[in-house]
Amino acid sequence: MRCLSEYKYIFLDLDGTVIDSAAGVTNSVAYALNKLGYTVSDKSELMKFIGPPLSDSFREFYALDDEQISRGISYYREYYSETGISECSLYENVENFLKELKRSGKIISLATSKPEIYAVRILKNLNIYDYFNLVAGSTLDSVRNGKTAVLKYAIDKLNVEDVSRAVLFGDRKHDVIGAHECGIACVYMLHGFGSMEEATAYNADIILDDMAAALREIS
Repeated sequence: MRCLSEYKYIFLDLDGTVIDSAAGVTNSVAYALNKLGYTVSDKSELMKFIGPPLSDSFREFYALDDEQISRGISYYREYYSETGISECSLYENVENFLKELKRSGKIISLATSKPEIYAVRILKNLNIYDYFNLVAGSTLDSVRNGKTAVLKYAIDKLNVEDVSRAVLFGDRKHDVIGAHECGIACVYMLHGFGSMEEATAYNADIILDDMAAALREIS
């Protein structure tokens, strides 16, 4: 495995890697579930929704059928697009990390399972959009959905001919799985919504505590 400073293409997950989006996501899920007739007494139970595609989480955690999932996603977006999208913040040292990547001539891409239209708004709201060469996310019609599909799209758009020169920074098993399915390395960030146990269980290539550590490794 290369030293991190040797990678040319840097892919970044959004939720749990670049931003702390816990409030926005859990509030949006709670709103959707309430509209579907479910009572949410403890929003911390909804933290597991952060990261995976929303349809997968509704099916796995609440056993919703396709029609309920479709309505749940619509309700989620109803809240998220107006309020939840602003209920997030940058993790410490993210902008310093992006500045160093840019200074070093890296190609930077966001790669998120969140709908791309929302990801663009978030990056612009947080004044970091201009650091990215590409913003890749899922599509609202779910034609492009999940980390593997998003990464494949981003790799193609950036004309990455040698995937060994690409690395993804993420914080959940879905990031590790998606990266490895695309033939690229994955750095697992412990400041996000995963755990050391998950990182080791899914064979993350590098495990880092936070963006300060990432900044040291990439410099």
